[in-house]
Parts: sequence; structure tokens; C-alpha cells
Amino acid sequence: MAWAVAALAQQGPARVIDGDTIDIAGERIRLHGIDAPEKDQTCTIGGREWECGVAAWGYLVQLLAGQAVQCDSRDVDQYGRTVAVCFADEKDINAAMVAEGWALAYQEYSLDYLPQERAAEAAELGLWQGDFVPPWEWRRGDRRDTNEALPECAIKGNIARDGERIYHVPGGRYYGVTVMNLAAGERWFCTEPEAAAAGWRRSQQ
Repeated sequence: MAWAVAALAQQGPARVIDGDTIDIAGERIRLHGIDAPEKDQTCTIGGREWECGVAAWGYLVQLLAGQAVQCDSRDVDQYGRTVAVCFADEKDINAAMVAEGWALAYQEYSLDYLPQERAAEAAELGLWQGDFVPPWEWRRGDRRDTNEALPECAIKGNIARDGERIYHVPGGRYYGVTVMNLAAGERWFCTEPEAAAAGWRRSQQ
């Protein structure tokens, strides 16, 4: 749908709720034209599960870190949330989420970001590294088991093949592809000092 006029919805520092929803000054804003995996959603790479919903959230956290966000409203959804195209440092963050493979073009509502989706799929970025259920199907009940992290405890404590304990923070290069195995002693951490105190070191990338 074409929009002749885009009204300013909100601007300022943003708190990330999930991969396609933010909060600015108490106003919940759903990113227009995209659909990211749910926070508790898992995907697979080579048959192994990984927390793609947390990874999508982490990428958006990284994208908006320290940035003032401006959102231009497009609609209001059934939950009363403003639906908007949002920008950080003049960069369309809706487009960026799809271009990096952390969200899909929500074609039921818009085709605006279909070119970015096709490019991300071709490059096997983000979700396209493996297999996944589209978020809209996941919400309808197509779910898989997951060891879910609490939103505030999203640091991954991974044990390497040589036994070295390394932690990965959201937005890190290997965060999205690091698969947690709690049965092998791997664990989630809420803060970096907590991870360091437990004997894990930060990933260098």
C-alpha cells in the first residue's frame, strides 16, 4: 500500500522488545513490513537447534545501540501498536533487519522489503543460514522445543571443542550460530561480569 503522507509517530532512544518491536517513551511500535522470529522461536542449522528469535532481538539491540530513533507511522494494528518505518542515523532499520536476514518481508501487509529478503536468502544471511518456520506460521502453532533464555539473560556461555569456555554477547559475530547445549554444561548468563566470574572469557569477535 502506498502512503502519501507519513506522520511522525515517535522519536528518541528505543528499547528493543523483540526483532520487530520497539518501545519509545512508553509507546510500543511494530516495525512496518517485516516479521522477525518470536523471542522463544528456534531455527535449525545442520539439524541442530539455535535460538534465532533471541539472535534477531540481539541484532536489533546492536543496530540501535546509542542511537536516537525516529519512526514514521503507517498504521495502528489490532493490538493498538503504532506500525511504523523507523530510522537510526537516517538508516531504515526495517530494511536492515531484512537485509541481514534477521526478519522476513511481511508480504501479507507489504512488499516493501522483498528485494532485501531475496538478497539475504541468496547470501544465506541470518535465518537463511539454515531452516526455519516463518514467524507467522510459528505463531499459529508450528513450534519446536527450545532451551529459552530470559530476555535479560541472553549471553551464551559456550564450551569449545578443546574445552575452552567462551561467552558470546547478542550482536557478536558468532552469537547467532552458537547453539546452546545445556546438558553439556553450557549456560546462559545475565551479565558479562557474571560470565567472567564463572570462568568464561568473552569471544574476540
